[in-house]
Amino acid sequence: MTTGRHREGSTSETIFLIDDDVSVREGLTALIESLGLPVRTFGSALEFLALEPLESEGCVVLDVEMPGMNGLDLQREMKSAGISLPVIFLTGHGDIPMTVHALKAGAVHFLTKPVREDELMDAIRRALEDDRKARSDRMDIRELRERLDLLAPRERQVMQLVVSGRLNKQIAHELGISERTVKLHRGQVMRKMGAQSLAELVKQAAKLGLVRLGLRNGEEVSQASSS
Repeated sequence: MTTGRHREGSTSETIFLIDDDVSVREGLTALIESLGLPVRTFGSALEFLALEPLESEGCVVLDVEMPGMNGLDLQREMKSAGISLPVIFLTGHGDIPMTVHALKAGAVHFLTKPVREDELMDAIRRALEDDRKARSDRMDIRELRERLDLLAPRERQVMQLVVSGRLNKQIAHELGISERTVKLHRGQVMRKMGAQSLAELVKQAAKLGLVRLGLRNGEEVSQASSS
């Protein structure tokens, strides 16, 4: 395994290049580094997995045809291990079924060797953008779960009913408490969840899987989650 040079001003985002062909690794490393992006190269899928890149930032540029564990097998292994880095496949032997399979499994792009410089760099930029968004979304969900854990059991019940569209009087009847108590619990829910409005609370609940958002007359409406 070789480690690419990190240029001044680079971020913690890394391009993980996995290909058993040394000449391909060297050529693509030079190309990617010329744009100031750090690269780590691996000659096999197992070398990459040994790194345990669970919390890594960036994307994977991955050869499909490799001895031992091939690219599609590695993609499945990454998914099972919770490694969420976007994948760009490179192949000299790709066919339509393989491309469809890879894209359905979450690959950002599927490129045929010899890959064009602009095509590869465009795919990498898109993959990095996807990774930033996914990491931001995961951070938001972690923060929301931490807030949700602050709710007392009754507050969580009230929240679930509120985001499902129940009125205060309906919640009071369902839980056997007064409307005044419902309002108090509702206020605590809004404060602890950091929600400034009911719409924001509903969107938070949707991110947490507590409700599903649908459309009615062009507007988002909440629906009870089946989970």
